[in-house]
Amino acid sequence: QVQLVESGGGLVQPGGSLRLSCVASGSILDIHVMGWYRQAAGKQRELVAGLGTGGITNHAPSVKGRFTAYRDNSKNTLYLQMNNLKPEDTAVYYCNYLYNGKFTWGQGTQVTVSS
Repeated sequence: QVQLVESGGGLVQPGGSLRLSCVASGSILDIHVMGWYRQAAGKQRELVAGLGTGGITNHAPSVKGRFTAYRDNSKNTLYLQMNNLKPEDTAVYYCNYLYNGKFTWGQGTQVTVSS
């Protein structure tokens, strides 16, 4: 089973940028559905961006135009470029994938947006 490890989180001021990485322990060539989720304190986990078959990517309305999710199969890595960050983006960010009907999650990385 391919494991996922996120990194790139941290403390950033409003309006700043971060790029999250999600490195897989093996090839992701056969993994067609991947995504980024986030969970703020006291709230449910929510979808931030989903990457499906054929390179189709969907972003949540709250991040559209500010966040971009993409993958690099040659590096077995999923990325989330986050620009113009807002305090409401503060959360633990998780990557995941769906394979053979099962979801696999990373351990998460904390993003805090504060002045």
